[in-house]
Amino acid sequence: QEGASRLQQPNKHGHSTHRPLSAMAEYATYWDIPGMKAGVITGDVAWNLLKFAKAKGFAIPAFNCVTSSSCNSVLEAGAKIGRPVMIQFSEGGSAFFCGKALPNGKKEASILGACAGAHYVRNIAPAYGIPVLVHSDHCAKKLLPWFDGMIEADTEFFKVHGEPLFSSHMLDLSEEPHEENVAICAEYFKKMAPMNLILEMEIGITGGVEDGVDNSGVAKDKLYSTPEDTEMVWNALSPISEKFTIAAAFGNVHGVYKPGNVVLQPDLLDSFQKHLGAKLGCEKPFFFVFHGGSGSEKSDIDKAVSYGVVKMNVDTDTQWAYWEGLLNFYQKNEDYLQGQIGNPKGADKPNKSYYDPRKWVREAEVCMMKRVMESCTDLQNTN
Repeated sequence: QEGASRLQQPNKHGHSTHRPLSAMAEYATYWDIPGMKAGVITGDVAWNLLKFAKAKGFAIPAFNCVTSSSCNSVLEAGAKIGRPVMIQFSEGGSAFFCGKALPNGKKEASILGACAGAHYVRNIAPAYGIPVLVHSDHCAKKLLPWFDGMIEADTEFFKVHGEPLFSSHMLDLSEEPHEENVAICAEYFKKMAPMNLILEMEIGITGGVEDGVDNSGVAKDKLYSTPEDTEMVWNALSPISEKFTIAAAFGNVHGVYKPGNVVLQPDLLDSFQKHLGAKLGCEKPFFFVFHGGSGSEKSDIDKAVSYGVVKMNVDTDTQWAYWEGLLNFYQKNEDYLQGQIGNPKGADKPNKSYYDPRKWVREAEVCMMKRVMESCTDLQNTN
């Protein structure tokens, strides 16, 4: 509610009144942004943070979380370095969050899990002392009932608190024809704009496999967007609200691969900015999102951020980090993890202090937390 009272009303064009990008560059720190607070931020405050990132030349990493434990790892990392972070829930991750036993034929478990995750982060994030954006990840056409359920939850939350439950949502209709993709995005964006929600959309396809969507066999040319693609998105969405980001394809692939197997062309993002910027008479009009960030070369990340990337998704690398923490714990304490009783100190010695979940889950959290901090450093999201 504190944040809601500071939300500015949309103008007659459907845009919120806002500070221009140049004004954002004058702020010394993100805490100078009007309305900034610890905890989940939405609306103008969230959008102005992305503007600040763009003006200052950094991006905010977004981490897929599937449990409260992984959420805690992200928040702890953000708190340690005093920087904003994003927590996002995929459709499958959302269903996992509330328990795999629940039926999900109509995406009811995914809706419940995403909303439970958002409420969880809302409840504990203020204690970590940093701003957090809560986001829903890839929603393909077949998953739209999940999206509808989250928008319904946003609407109900908005009625009470004056702000939506989530900070932003992603529609990924990149498998559909471009015209249909953009038209459906515009239709949903009209529902989102009155609540000051940020929309992330994808044009062009991210390769690889992510959360059950397999694009590993996609033709290479589909992995690269064009200036005309991104201009089409701008023309359809900008009259509705300024609060949208584009996951333009520049060779991105989900998952992690050997160096050289993924051919990223971040210079394409620069060409998209210049193409539209020349027509609008402004510099870097687009807010881009970098998908398939795991395993990317640091030089490609730096280039992408310089061309207007304000968010980068990280999932595969943090999945490995979480597992690695557990693996290291097991390897270090293997002799104490073969039974409830009996270890090198004696056949009657108990092992409870080793197999207590708080011990090994914590090791997973610490390892993931370090990887989250590494992503923040890679994206210049540091003090």
